[in-house]
Amino acid sequence: MQRLFKRTVIATLGLLLATVAVAQDRPKVVTVNYPLQYFAERLLGDTADVEFPVPEDVDPSFWRPSIADISMIQSADLILLNGASFATWVDRVTLPRSRLVNTSAALKDQFIVTESITHSHGDGGEHSHEGVASYLWLDPTLAIAQAEAIAEAITARELASADDVAIRLEELRADLEAMDQTAQSAFSDTRDVALIATHPRYQYLARRYGLSITSVEWDAGAAPTPEQLTELSSIAERTGAQVLIWEAEPPATAIEALRGLGMESVIFPTLAHKPSAGTYLDSYQKAVSDLSQASLGANN
Repeated sequence: MQRLFKRTVIATLGLLLATVAVAQDRPKVVTVNYPLQYFAERLLGDTADVEFPVPEDVDPSFWRPSIADISMIQSADLILLNGASFATWVDRVTLPRSRLVNTSAALKDQFIVTESITHSHGDGGEHSHEGVASYLWLDPTLAIAQAEAIAEAITARELASADDVAIRLEELRADLEAMDQTAQSAFSDTRDVALIATHPRYQYLARRYGLSITSVEWDAGAAPTPEQLTELSSIAERTGAQVLIWEAEPPATAIEALRGLGMESVIFPTLAHKPSAGTYLDSYQKAVSDLSQASLGANN
């Protein structure tokens, strides 16, 4: 009985050690935003760990990684960048070039040039939006190109079976194309509706679907100041806009204040972070539906 017990313990320990070894051998992929994480996870299946290290309460565009964060990122087998000036910390940190992949390298001719606007977000210090718009994934056709770049990088580094990656890419591409078709249909009757966004991050969405969006400079989900409401009222009067697009859920008092100005609120997450419920596809499709309905209401 004692021998049997010892054999069982040894076998169990062996299995645990083997499991730990396999876990340690799994490739690690790091991304600079949630959409790239989502695409990589879809393409890799369970063959690698995909990490997006930015805390939920920090804007990934202007995150400042700690020394521990940098060490973790440098150890990754693949580091997926968004390009288009997204994640400014990348330019200030030494990263292994052989593991870096700019997922928008082939899209430079489709970048949207932005105006120079300098301001600050909370404790993040002043920063500028000068350069190019960086929220590429809000145009599903550009998201497809980013997914294709990720698939190529995964295959080239043999992080997953090339055949499996090809199959998963086709499935992901089909989902993104269907999402694009849904958005095309949803916005087909709202192209002349004036909209206002609380932040200049919807340029690719606007261009793809012919939307007219004027942007202000509000912190995501924060209640507007009286001065901001006055500015908003002036823009709404000038443009005829009756819908305001928020990046994140605002306080109830803010929504009521907007209703007092004759405006409706729509939450359209920019998806730089993972949504609280569902996936990139789920959140995008809901936001498209909400914005379309609000725009149709303003048009009638």
